Order: sequence, then structure tokens, then C-alpha cells
Amino acid sequence: MNPAADTPDVDAVTVEIVRNGLFAVTEEMKTNLTRTAYNLIIYEALDFTVGLFTAEGDTISIGLGLPMFIRGMSETVKAKIRHFGLDNIHPGDILVTNDAYTTGSHLNHFTFTMPVFHEDKLIAFTCCMAHWLDVGGTLGQITTDIYSEGIQIPIVKYRKAGVVNQDLVDIIAMNVRLAERAMGDLRAQITAITTGERRFLELVQRYSWPAVKASVAQIMDHSDALARANTRTIPDGTYEAESFMDDDGLEIGKRIPIRVKVIKKGDEMTIDFSDVAKQVRGFYNSGFTTGIACAQVAYKCLTTPTDYPVNDGSFRSLKVIMPMGTVISAERPFPMRVWMTFPMTVIDTIFKALAGAIPERSIAGHHADLVFPNIHGISPEDGRLFIVGIGPLGGGWGAKSREDGVSATVCINDGDTHNSPTEQLESKYPVLVESYRLREDSSGAGRQRGGLGAEMVVQALSPFSVTTRIDRVHCKPWGLDGGGEAAGNGIAIRKDGKWETDLPNAKIFNVRLARGDAYKMLSGGGGGFGDPTERAPELVAHDVAEGYVSAAVASEVYGVVMRPDGAPDMAETLALRRYMATQLAEPAAAADHAVV
Repeated sequence: MNPAADTPDVDAVTVEIVRNGLFAVTEEMKTNLTRTAYNLIIYEALDFTVGLFTAEGDTISIGLGLPMFIRGMSETVKAKIRHFGLDNIHPGDILVTNDAYTTGSHLNHFTFTMPVFHEDKLIAFTCCMAHWLDVGGTLGQITTDIYSEGIQIPIVKYRKAGVVNQDLVDIIAMNVRLAERAMGDLRAQITAITTGERRFLELVQRYSWPAVKASVAQIMDHSDALARANTRTIPDGTYEAESFMDDDGLEIGKRIPIRVKVIKKGDEMTIDFSDVAKQVRGFYNSGFTTGIACAQVAYKCLTTPTDYPVNDGSFRSLKVIMPMGTVISAERPFPMRVWMTFPMTVIDTIFKALAGAIPERSIAGHHADLVFPNIHGISPEDGRLFIVGIGPLGGGWGAKSREDGVSATVCINDGDTHNSPTEQLESKYPVLVESYRLREDSSGAGRQRGGLGAEMVVQALSPFSVTTRIDRVHCKPWGLDGGGEAAGNGIAIRKDGKWETDLPNAKIFNVRLARGDAYKMLSGGGGGFGDPTERAPELVAHDVAEGYVSAAVASEVYGVVMRPDGAPDMAETLALRRYMATQLAEPAAAADHAVV
């Protein structure tokens, strides 16, 4: 849709009604998907996204869900248009693919797209991308190419002129382990996109297609203007930062560098990923569309965080430089099963690059991982295979210049997703959640404290295998402006009553647990912001009382001396902080003297 072409004037009231109508359409698509899906990861964790798109594939509205799908769905719709051509897309068609190099993610993300026709003219598309629990392939092991990760469906028609391609359905069903659940989720996705088609047409019929089309154009123009206005408030310049990932799961301990460059000029921003690490042998790669999404998610957070619905107008002023063949623009046949992990740190690193330019809008590093174990085994109740992912655990987010980081909250990849309710897990699977709590002292210290990570201990009530693909154990969430780093993510295994904690990373594959054994998931905290000794003693005392910070850390890091009644001793605190300041000043003075 060209916003400037063939769009009549429309009044502001109608534009706002349409704006909220578009948002309502995608929200109802979400609701109907969750009410009809078969797998916990969709109806509880909400690992999906739905959307409305123009006839050219540009994003009109995305239902709040996974931020990293912000680009993948639009590019998948556009790829389907290129594949078939608009002349070969007809009423009653439904297009499908799970091609990882099109969606930018893993094969588990089946994406269904439906054309919307009004008066025999194609005016839009509805789309739903959702996570299927199993798509075949190797179970619980690290993969080294896409072929071992499951069934691959190229861009095809699931339904043609209203007739379902049953041969395709049968092929899919034969190649997944839990066919009944997969087919249930397939039907739920069809429900979502047909809901979107029906509700969007109702909107068009009520206000007319010219008015809706013009309203969409104005909404996109408004998003563009808002993004540009906020971009202009960022000082012009070139900003760079780097971080790293622990390893690719195969070459243990070999760091994978993440380097980004941000160029701001006028009302436009360019994000350059030329120096991001090359694609890796392990399954942590993602596709080109995810690389674009990294830039778009960061840019939207910085410029239009509360502008809804999410649409492509917000990104007209953003340019992305990215060569093919990096860990966020991988090419066939590099593996992509754990596509979501590295992009989160890429986004964190963009924020890090801009911290010096806009400290008041920056955020310290967060735990940046799903901290999500996959378990499988044979159910003692019915003797059938079960597969379940438990999480995401949620962890700490970085502090900002004026507020503490949030605790036990899902990572930036997962946005609106939820963790797994303990009651659901224990009723459906042979597990016992022994504990689920915040990790004391896991937050980065600072004038504004980072959020806390979480700890979850899960006991096996019958034998099963557990796999984790967790990163950011060694690249801990960083602080800003003198703030401290947070604890990293982690994993521990209990066998025969003894905990194994000295693992080289947090990646384990098909570790067999017997009845009574357990695993412990540990999510990292968020980095702190500002000098910890500038944090108000009353806030530190509150953190100690709540179990967020130990008395030892309160004294040694924050310089706060606690009285027996739990209140800060103001006189002793002042003296300790003065002493800590002199201790810091002496090495600095010595260094200056040495330089002279």
C-alpha cells in the first residue's frame, strides 16, 4: 500500500476508530487461537503472533506477542506473494510454510496466510505464525544442519479455492511425533486467520474500503512522523558496542562476538551488523528477517514504544546494513533450531551502543535467554510419549536511569508470552515443582538496582530426559554508568541426592533423570545503573528485608550498614561510604601519577 496514492481524505475520528478496530481484529485472532490450540506452548505460553498485512505484504497490525516476529511474518507474506504472484492467489486460498530461511526462525514456526478479498479485489492478508511443539527431526540433541531439525514445508497452498490439500496434511502428520496435537494446533491457526478475515471485512463493510485504506495510510504516516521526531532527539553520531555469546554448543568456551554500529543522522538511523559473528556450526543461527527484526525491535523501543498498532510506518526512517552469512542472517543449510537466543543479545548491544548518547532512554543488560528446558519421556499414566517445554523462566531486566529493573520477567524475544503454570505442568506431566523463587543477590548493583533472576527446581516423578540450550552464563548482564553486572544464567542437575553445578556452560543434551532426580534452572538478573553507593539507604534496607539483597552485599557493595531492627544505620553508612570512596580514589590517583 502506497500511503500517498489513491487515498481520499478521511476525518480524524474515523482514523481513530479504524486504528482501534485493527487492534481489536488482531486481538480477537489471538483469543480464538488460544481457545482452540492443543499445546501448552500456544494456549498458556502464548508462543505465537498474528497480524494483518496490506496486499503488498506490509504490516498493518500485529497482535501483541513475540517482538521478534515483527519482521518475519511480513517477509513471509511477501515471499508467498512473490512465489505465487497476486494473479494466482484466489478467494478461499490459504498459504503455508515453515521454511526457516523465509521466516527467519526455526521449523517449529508454521505460518499460515489467508488473502482477504472485497468485491473481488485482493485488499489484505491475515497471517498467524505459531510454535508447534514437535516437527520431527532429532529429539534433544544439538543439530548441525537444517535437515536434522524436522520436516520442511516450502511455500505451498494448504487450501486452494476452499479445498484442503489433504495430501499435504497427511505428509505433515506422518512426520511429526505428536500428530494429534499438531493437527489441533493447525486447525487453531486456521481459526485465527479466518477470524481475522471475517472481522477485517466487517470493518471494511462498515466504513468502506476507501476510508479504511486511507485510515491505514494515515496511521502509518503518523507512526513514521513520530519515529522521526523521536529520532531527531538522539544526538547525531556513530556509536559502537560489543558483547559476546558463550559458545555455539559444539566448540565449548569459544566466544562468539556480537559487534554493532549505530549511525544517527537527522531523522534517520542506520544499524550496521557487518561485524556480527559469522554463522556457526551449532543450532544458534537465525535468518535474515530476524536480523532485520533485531534492529526494528530496538528502534521501536527507542522511538515509538507505545504507538499501536505495530505497523511498518514506524520503520521507514530505519536502515539496516547486514551481510548474509552471519548468526542473524544464516544461509541454508546452517541449523536454526535455537534461533531466538543470539538476537536478544544483539538488541541488548544496540541499547549498550546508545547508552552514552541517550542515558535517560537506555537500559542495562538483561538475562537475554528463555531459560527454557525441554523434557521428554514416556508417561506412566498411558504409556505414550510426552514432550514439553517448561518456561520461559523469566529473569532480571536491566535498570534504567530513573527506575530499577523488573524481576522474573520474560526476555525481550518473548514479549507478551507467559511462563508455564505449575498447576498445569504437575497435572499433565510427571513432574513436581519443588520451588520457584527469586535469586537473592542476582541483580546488578547500582543507584538503580537491576531486576532479579529466578530459580526453579523440578523433580522427575518418572524417568525422563532433559535438554537445555541456555546461553549468557559467562557474558553476564552488564551495568551502565558505574552500575554492576548481574549474575548470569545457569543450570544444575541433581542425581542420587547430589547437585552437579560445575558445568562449563548451561547447555545439556538428553540428560536422563531417574525418579527423584531433579534439575535447577537459574535465570540471570539485570545490570545496575549508576554508582551503588548513591542508592538511597532506605531502598537498600527494603531490598534486604524483601530478600532481594543480602546484608553482606548491602554493606560490601552498597555501603549500607544495617541495624538489628532492619533499618539502615545512617551514621555508620555515611562513614562506610566515605571510606569506600577514598579506597576507590587512591588507585585512581596512583594511576594518574604513574601516567605523568
